[in-house]
Amino acid sequence: MEFKLSGQHQMMQKLFREFCQKEIAPYAAENDVKAVFPTEIIRKLGAQGFMGIPIPAEYGGAGADFLTYILCVEEVSRACASTGVILAVHTSVGTFPILNFGTAEQKQKYVPKLAAGEYVGAFALTEPDAGSDASALRTLAKKDGDDYVLNGTKIFISNGGHAQVYTVFATVDRALGAKGITAFLVEKDTPGFRVGAIEKKMGLNADVTTELIFEDCRIPASQRLGKEGEGFKIAMSLLDGGRIGIGAQGLGIAQAAFDEALKYAQSREQFNQPIFNFQAIAFKLAEMATQIAAARLLVYQAAFRKENGLPNGKQASMAKMFATDTAMAAATEAVQILGGYGYSREYPVERLMRDAKITQIYEGTNQIQRLVIAKALEKGL
Repeated sequence: MEFKLSGQHQMMQKLFREFCQKEIAPYAAENDVKAVFPTEIIRKLGAQGFMGIPIPAEYGGAGADFLTYILCVEEVSRACASTGVILAVHTSVGTFPILNFGTAEQKQKYVPKLAAGEYVGAFALTEPDAGSDASALRTLAKKDGDDYVLNGTKIFISNGGHAQVYTVFATVDRALGAKGITAFLVEKDTPGFRVGAIEKKMGLNADVTTELIFEDCRIPASQRLGKEGEGFKIAMSLLDGGRIGIGAQGLGIAQAAFDEALKYAQSREQFNQPIFNFQAIAFKLAEMATQIAAARLLVYQAAFRKENGLPNGKQASMAKMFATDTAMAAATEAVQILGGYGYSREYPVERLMRDAKITQIYEGTNQIQRLVIAKALEKGL
């Protein structure tokens, strides 16, 4: 059993880190305050091939393994959590559904542009009355000749308004529950489709999150993804990979919070000595470092299992739950270590604390993750 990254993974990790600290980190605070979608940064990520890391070379991707992608999400999130989730959503639930379930024509039409970063992908499942219970969605897709007509509203959609293609879930018959849910590919400028309200959030402000509104939105049947009634299966199949990605985001946030806290504790002096010398501070940092190391092992293990075709549902939930709980704990402790400065925008830890909170909520709340883990244990998995 190996507990270190391969030489190739270490090389890619170094590449990601250097790029992110130079091209992303310096703009994170400003983009957060202004709530600006980092269009130029996304363009640069695309030019570097980071928008298509796990996508096969035949579709213009890098053809790298899933762990390499996870390493990228971690480093991007360490520099800017907003950019990290833009990348994670674009890849795991923006591109993978088309790659895994699309027709040959759909793949050729969308995946190369997504892999190159020419297109940004988005995923539209959540509704006002359908969050953790995704099967309760109400957006209706009515068949009309060779078309479907969509009516309904989606909320909390990452990359909303900036994505060029959306994987949208609607039901062909509300009475069928999950068995009626069907997936569709909807392009940005489709008549009857518009972006609604922009959410005013606690954190991740550079990841623009919006409402999507469908009013007699007519799309050809050729834009259906998979068969009628397969939408719920498609959505659920993406969750494990998505959860590992959010675990990596949490890991990046936690590492950034620790880095800031350690640097401050070693430079800030009180009573004629660095505050790191006080056990109350040193023990906080020791606890943070240990939790981050444990989270990293869980996230990397889950990514390894996914890449190698091993069962990974339980491991994905464990990684997501533990890493994002660690992110929140580490960011909170970082604010405490910095004291009044931690509560000020002069230092990044207040942003990290705000960004960390949502990681415990989206891609399945951490309460849902505990439920998933418990069910796996019940089955002896």
